[in-house]
Amino acid sequence: MRTEHARPIRLSDYRPPDWLVDTVDLDIALHPTRTRVRSRLRLRPNPQAAGPAAVVLDGDDITPLSVRIDGVPMADSAYLATPDGLTIPQPPAGPFVLEIETEIDPSANTKLMGLYRSSGNYCTQCEAEGFRRITFFPDRPDVMAVYTTRIEADRDEAPVLLGNGNLIEQGDVPGTTRHFAVWHDPFPKPCYLFALVGGRLGARTATFTTMSGRTVALGVYVESGKEERAGYALEALERSMRWDEQAFGREYDLDVFNIVAVADFNMGAMENKGLNIFNDKYILASPETATDADYAHIEAVIAHEYFHNWTGNRITCRDWFQLCLKEGLTVFRDQEFSSDMRSRPVKRIADVRVLRGHQFVEDAGPLAHPVRPDTYREINNFYTATVYEKGAEVVRMLETLLGRERFRAGMDLYFTRHDGRAATVEEFVACFAEAAGTDLSQFMLWYAQAGTPELAVTRRDDAQAGTLSLEIAQVLPPTPGQPSKLPMVIPLALGLVGPDGDDLPIRRAGHGPVERGVLVLTRAAETFVLEGVPAGTVPSLNRGFSAPVKINADLTSDDLRFLAAHDSDPFNRWQAVQTLASELLIENVAVIRAGGAVRHDGGFVHALAAVLADERLAPAYVAQVLSIPSEGDIARDIGRDVDPEAIYLARQALRRALGNDLAPTLRILYERLRQDGPYSPDAASAGRRALRNVCLDLLAAPGHPAAIALAAAQYSEADNMTDRMAALATLALHDTPEREAALADFFERFRADPLVIDKWFALQAMIPDPGTLDRVRGLAAHPAFSLANPNRVRALIGSFAQANHTQFNRADGEGYRLVVDTVLALDGVNPQVAARLATAFRSWRALEPTRRAAARAGLERLAGTASLSRDVADIVERSLGER
Repeated sequence: MRTEHARPIRLSDYRPPDWLVDTVDLDIALHPTRTRVRSRLRLRPNPQAAGPAAVVLDGDDITPLSVRIDGVPMADSAYLATPDGLTIPQPPAGPFVLEIETEIDPSANTKLMGLYRSSGNYCTQCEAEGFRRITFFPDRPDVMAVYTTRIEADRDEAPVLLGNGNLIEQGDVPGTTRHFAVWHDPFPKPCYLFALVGGRLGARTATFTTMSGRTVALGVYVESGKEERAGYALEALERSMRWDEQAFGREYDLDVFNIVAVADFNMGAMENKGLNIFNDKYILASPETATDADYAHIEAVIAHEYFHNWTGNRITCRDWFQLCLKEGLTVFRDQEFSSDMRSRPVKRIADVRVLRGHQFVEDAGPLAHPVRPDTYREINNFYTATVYEKGAEVVRMLETLLGRERFRAGMDLYFTRHDGRAATVEEFVACFAEAAGTDLSQFMLWYAQAGTPELAVTRRDDAQAGTLSLEIAQVLPPTPGQPSKLPMVIPLALGLVGPDGDDLPIRRAGHGPVERGVLVLTRAAETFVLEGVPAGTVPSLNRGFSAPVKINADLTSDDLRFLAAHDSDPFNRWQAVQTLASELLIENVAVIRAGGAVRHDGGFVHALAAVLADERLAPAYVAQVLSIPSEGDIARDIGRDVDPEAIYLARQALRRALGNDLAPTLRILYERLRQDGPYSPDAASAGRRALRNVCLDLLAAPGHPAAIALAAAQYSEADNMTDRMAALATLALHDTPEREAALADFFERFRADPLVIDKWFALQAMIPDPGTLDRVRGLAAHPAFSLANPNRVRALIGSFAQANHTQFNRADGEGYRLVVDTVLALDGVNPQVAARLATAFRSWRALEPTRRAAARAGLERLAGTASLSRDVADIVERSLGER
């Protein structure tokens, strides 16, 4: 396999930069194809470095037009320019000013890294290593400098010019049609946080008064004519700013905070200091075009990027191995924000669904890596569920171990001690150890060891002594490069549900009350003896999902049904229902593969009926309980020799059974929850719609014509995208004339709105019918499809590969062929997006032999392709590597 770049980067090789940059002055004259960039860097030797060294600056696909030191032009022979950068072998001994001029072509930048044009607007994306595509620079996060940026452009082409920090000057360029703006950011930052935007944009604006009384100007910039659809994003920003003050004591520090939405963006959003740049799908919303899920995502992503101002910007990463220090920590913060804004139990369930559906799968496959990896070849491939979601769970475990007060003290110490610095995971954890007066050295294994811990829990009841013994053994399976592991620190939140359904106090024999009900495992096997426990008590394990582990406990089906009816912990009540469903589904998968008939479980139906009848439960929560495990969930629980077709058939059989058995209750709920009044995206209204639409989906699951007609009527009559899209998704699962009519109508209604048409592409790609492969091929040739737009690629090909388990994993291998063809076509255009598509093969080793061989052939076809990008080559090499 030939690649652009295959040199591994290792954490153990880290050394401080030889040169520091105190200030960066940029003068950027925007032009569609010939943008001039003049950079002025004040460099000085790093006193922590080994000694005199050459100045080595990173570059990528740029050429220096001129290089000056202290105003004096350098001879060509005095520096070396290569495709990877610029080197000055013999720089001055002390501080000096380096000036470099380059020219770049934003219109030709299809990688969407560095400076590029999107729909006629200029924007940047510099994380992780995009700044080197703008100018030569020591492109590493531990080089932090104060930036001043002058942006110049034709006024008609780009009347809006935005940069990092505060606007300090603007005006016309005499004798021309051009104008300029100068932005100054007084806070030192790494170059990956640099940003600029220029274009024809409209804005929604507001002001925010901080807790110290300062006024901050807020702006959300969007494509002209779409300003009204930016209102919710602006409101979410204000809520985020207030919450961070109240929850973490963090006040915003600049005079301006701007957000810009662009159509072509590789990521969801980027936290550039004072100038966040967003994929427009996480900004634009209206009742007619956005679902409740879209509104929730907008709120969460706005919060995430804003919270980075302190966890990522003011305190950044020393190196990219510490990526979880900003991303995992900030995901934890945005999860807490969303929990406070909406329903904490529902948010927790949703977050764990994502963790299990993506991160647990990653942990179990060839792409497994620690939360803080110790080596990488392409850093863009480590923006993963492990870094983000599992990284957040590790922070949450710190809070569980220490308690809220000591956790907050650790966070306060971290902010105070490391403000303005590039920090490490060790420094972060040390703040909590110091604030709580505890040893967290073993806890650091969560950052170093890959894989999902598995706990085996065995009960021993002694009715005469009134004790319950929990024998708990932990195992961390082998992962690539880590064949053996050490025991982890696992905080296991516990509840004891007594025979009457009420919680009992938790006391360890010889130890007294268990603080906050949390058992802390530190060894490979431990036994916890609990006293004062009457016969018939059922343990509620890992309440609130206190640790990201898999639990195999000797709970019976009766135990699970008891917890489903009585557990006071909402997460574990939901989990009990999920476990019952999963056990039934796995049993039926085996039966289907053996040619038998699926088993009907009246006890499971009764458990769901009890939840439906409990009027104390919020509709959003009941909707989660009614949502049975996904095909991916079942495949993950089976683990080996997975047959996606059998899983699909077992799940469909259960959905049909529930639709039939619960039909009267579902129909009553469906009518009772009908919307009364105008649409509102608030959490309570969204929860009612969620439950109503789950009821509709289950009613239609058996395929009864009356239920299909009900879904078709909801589609036609809906006054909001949530209900319309839910009805369309229900119809999409049934090969009926109503489905095709609704799909055709949807396109005609929304053909002018790219974000809504993305939904149309995605929904069709996820239809689990044998004809979907040809449907997707046809849609790839549709005039509305473009490989140049990441959202459109993710909607069609990404949805097919990631969410359509039966058709991507077709036994004939044609699903794999389609995705490999797309990866190869896309690799030369946008290697980051191509690499993300290639991760769809991450679970190939778990498949049954026929599919496993076909998936491997697809990966080997990629591996045998000359000149793969380093992004795709890295994914393929690790996917094929031996476990």
